[in-house]
Amino acid sequence: MITLVLGTRPEIIKLSPLIRECERKHFSFSILHTGQHYSYEMDRIFFEELELPKPGFSLDVGSGLHGEQTGKILAGAERVLNEQRPDIILVQGDTNTVLAGALAAVKLHIPVGHVEAGLRSFDRKMPEEINRIIADHIGEYLFAPTETAAGYLHREGISEKKIFVTGNTVVDAVKENLNIAQKNAKILDQLGLKEKEFILVTAHRAENVDVRERLDGILQGLSSVHEESGMPVLFPVHPRTEKMMKEFGIRAPEISMIQPLGYLEFLLLESKSALLLTDSGGIQEEGCVLRVPCVTLRENTERPETLEVGSNVLAGTDPGIILKSALDMIDRDRSWNNPFGDGNAASRIVDIIADKGLIQ
Repeated sequence: MITLVLGTRPEIIKLSPLIRECERKHFSFSILHTGQHYSYEMDRIFFEELELPKPGFSLDVGSGLHGEQTGKILAGAERVLNEQRPDIILVQGDTNTVLAGALAAVKLHIPVGHVEAGLRSFDRKMPEEINRIIADHIGEYLFAPTETAAGYLHREGISEKKIFVTGNTVVDAVKENLNIAQKNAKILDQLGLKEKEFILVTAHRAENVDVRERLDGILQGLSSVHEESGMPVLFPVHPRTEKMMKEFGIRAPEISMIQPLGYLEFLLLESKSALLLTDSGGIQEEGCVLRVPCVTLRENTERPETLEVGSNVLAGTDPGIILKSALDMIDRDRSWNNPFGDGNAASRIVDIIADKGLIQ
């Protein structure tokens, strides 16, 4: 049996194709929801919207300092895994849920499969970088999304036998979930937007929004992009970002700021936008898959493939660089090759696990 350990909405999104694949192939699986960002009760509608089965276990650890949160997840996951004794657990990405879930499993001698293994920003100030490195080095099955990611694992001395290049489940998820989103495609009309005539923004990382100079730089840059492009700039504001804007006394009246959207509404907006500006890793990938150019509001990225194919550019938080990058990218030729695979990553991962005799 597989236990899929998840705790944030990006993890639910990227593991959703694996859940569906297990259902299609009638493999035994369970879902452990740590509640790292939200409780299961708050995520219930999310599972329902994505047409996923509800988790069998919920820890509801909530927010907290890194050590506190990781410790709570570790203790709770250990209890569940010790009782359930799955043949393998799957974690995805680079969150505290990944770190704690992998540690709990490996100490119980349960194999760990790391989905999206091998990503590296080479910036160890990022807690995500520490989490993914540790997960890769204690994992038994490392499902690298690209040859680039696999190459990083090889260079770190990890055995070739543990590394499998599968493609990225983000491609599977975008295809499957966009089909669901299009069943109720009213969000553009509700917001008064026209396809390819608006710019979509997200910003939530602590290193950006918790630093006044960086947050102010982002908002100044966005205002300039609106003025120069003539397009509305739509910014669903993360609660953390909203809190820091109020604390710093920063305003940006030229930007259309709205409350956070549901995933399916946001995915549909992504697919219809002219340009994405973000500090999110997942949105860099989704833009690449959807053929929507992206400007990343960071100085580094663990998705270098997006830079190589030309779907993405790094701008940091300097207003002038943000403006120049946005104007350059908005007219970018969108015929780049998608480096993240053909949308069959989940099938490959499940088949590898089945071939090892870990599920039936």
